Amino acid sequence: MSITIYHNPKCSKSRKTLEILESEGVSPAIVEYLVNPPSAATLLRLAGLLQRPLADLLRRGEDDFRNAGDAVPLDDEEALAAWLHDHPRVLERPVIVNESLGRAVVGRPPENVLSILPRD
Repeated sequence: MSITIYHNPKCSKSRKTLEILESEGVSPAIVEYLVNPPSAATLLRLAGLLQRPLADLLRRGEDDFRNAGDAVPLDDEEALAAWLHDHPRVLERPVIVNESLGRAVVGRPPENVLSILPRD
Protein backbone atom coordinates (compact mmCIF):
# COMPACT_ATOMS: atom_id res chain seq x y z
CA MET A 1 0.00 0.00 0.00
CA SER A 2 1.39 3.36 -1.03
CA ILE A 3 0.03 6.33 0.95
CA THR A 4 1.14 9.93 0.56
CA ILE A 5 0.13 12.81 2.82
CA TYR A 6 0.45 16.42 1.70
CA HIS A 7 1.26 17.69 5.15
CA ASN A 8 1.69 20.93 7.05
CA PRO A 9 3.30 20.10 10.40
CA LYS A 10 1.97 23.36 11.88
CA CYS A 11 -1.65 22.36 11.18
CA SER A 12 -3.42 20.45 13.95
CA LYS A 13 -5.69 18.60 11.48
CA SER A 14 -2.68 17.55 9.44
CA ARG A 15 -0.82 16.34 12.54
CA LYS A 16 -3.88 14.41 13.76
CA THR A 17 -4.35 12.79 10.34
CA LEU A 18 -0.72 11.69 10.33
CA GLU A 19 -1.17 10.34 13.86
CA ILE A 20 -4.18 8.28 12.72
CA LEU A 21 -2.23 6.88 9.77
CA GLU A 22 0.66 5.88 12.02
CA SER A 23 -1.70 4.32 14.60
CA GLU A 24 -3.12 2.21 11.76
CA GLY A 25 0.38 0.95 10.98
CA VAL A 26 0.83 3.12 7.90
CA SER A 27 4.14 4.86 7.24
CA PRO A 28 3.12 7.37 4.57
CA ALA A 29 5.35 9.32 2.25
CA ILE A 30 5.21 12.84 3.68
CA VAL A 31 5.22 15.83 1.36
CA GLU A 32 5.59 19.09 3.23
CA TYR A 33 3.80 21.00 0.51
CA LEU A 34 4.78 24.45 1.84
CA VAL A 35 8.45 23.50 1.45
CA ASN A 36 7.99 21.50 -1.79
CA PRO A 37 4.83 22.76 -3.50
CA PRO A 38 3.14 20.22 -5.76
CA SER A 39 3.44 20.89 -9.47
CA ALA A 40 0.42 22.14 -11.37
CA ALA A 41 0.07 18.66 -12.92
CA THR A 42 0.13 17.04 -9.48
CA LEU A 43 -2.51 19.47 -8.19
CA LEU A 44 -4.77 18.63 -11.14
CA ARG A 45 -4.23 14.93 -10.45
CA LEU A 46 -5.10 15.40 -6.77
CA ALA A 47 -8.33 17.18 -7.70
CA GLY A 48 -9.16 14.28 -10.03
CA LEU A 49 -8.49 11.69 -7.34
CA LEU A 50 -10.66 13.69 -4.94
CA GLN A 51 -13.34 13.96 -7.64
CA ARG A 52 -13.63 17.67 -6.95
CA PRO A 53 -12.83 20.78 -8.94
CA LEU A 54 -9.57 22.40 -7.90
CA ALA A 55 -11.50 25.51 -6.79
CA ASP A 56 -13.06 23.37 -4.03
CA LEU A 57 -9.60 22.79 -2.56
CA LEU A 58 -8.89 26.44 -1.83
CA ARG A 59 -8.69 27.84 1.67
CA ARG A 60 -10.49 31.05 0.84
CA GLY A 61 -9.80 32.56 4.25
CA GLU A 62 -6.03 32.53 3.70
CA ASP A 63 -4.39 35.92 3.19
CA ASP A 64 -2.81 34.78 -0.09
CA PHE A 65 -6.27 34.09 -1.49
CA ARG A 66 -7.95 37.21 -0.15
CA ASN A 67 -5.08 39.47 -1.24
CA ALA A 68 -5.10 38.04 -4.77
CA GLY A 69 -8.70 39.12 -5.37
CA ASP A 70 -9.69 38.80 -9.00
CA ALA A 71 -6.23 37.51 -9.95
CA VAL A 72 -7.22 33.98 -8.86
CA PRO A 73 -8.26 32.20 -12.09
CA LEU A 74 -11.20 30.26 -10.62
CA ASP A 75 -12.73 29.46 -14.02
CA ASP A 76 -9.61 27.86 -15.55
CA GLU A 77 -8.38 24.63 -13.92
CA GLU A 78 -4.92 24.69 -15.51
CA ALA A 79 -4.31 28.35 -14.69
CA LEU A 80 -5.64 27.78 -11.17
CA ALA A 81 -3.27 24.83 -10.71
CA ALA A 82 -0.33 27.03 -11.73
CA TRP A 83 -1.52 29.78 -9.37
CA LEU A 84 -1.94 27.29 -6.51
CA HIS A 85 1.55 25.92 -7.10
CA ASP A 86 2.82 29.47 -6.53
CA HIS A 87 0.54 29.94 -3.48
CA PRO A 88 0.59 26.54 -1.72
CA ARG A 89 -0.61 28.00 1.59
CA VAL A 90 -4.07 28.24 -0.01
CA LEU A 91 -4.30 24.46 -0.60
CA GLU A 92 -6.75 22.66 1.67
CA ARG A 93 -4.93 20.34 4.03
CA PRO A 94 -4.06 17.66 4.53
CA VAL A 95 -4.62 15.72 1.33
CA ILE A 96 -3.99 11.98 1.61
CA VAL A 97 -3.59 9.74 -1.42
CA ASN A 98 -3.85 5.95 -1.53
CA GLU A 99 -2.04 5.20 -4.78
CA SER A 100 -3.04 1.52 -4.67
CA LEU A 101 -6.74 2.47 -4.72
CA GLY A 102 -6.33 5.55 -6.89
CA ARG A 103 -8.27 7.57 -4.32
CA ALA A 104 -7.67 10.58 -2.14
CA VAL A 105 -9.37 12.39 0.74
CA VAL A 106 -8.98 15.64 2.57
CA GLY A 107 -8.30 15.05 6.26
CA ARG A 108 -11.03 17.37 7.52
CA PRO A 109 -12.03 15.81 9.78
CA PRO A 110 -8.86 13.75 10.24
CA GLU A 111 -10.91 10.54 10.49
CA ASN A 112 -11.69 10.87 6.76
CA VAL A 113 -8.38 9.13 6.17
CA LEU A 114 -9.85 5.86 7.43
CA SER A 115 -12.09 5.69 4.35
CA ILE A 116 -9.11 5.06 2.05
CA LEU A 117 -7.31 2.53 4.22
CA PRO A 118 -7.85 -1.17 3.56
CA ARG A 119 -9.90 -2.99 6.15
CA ASP A 120 -9.49 -6.65 7.02
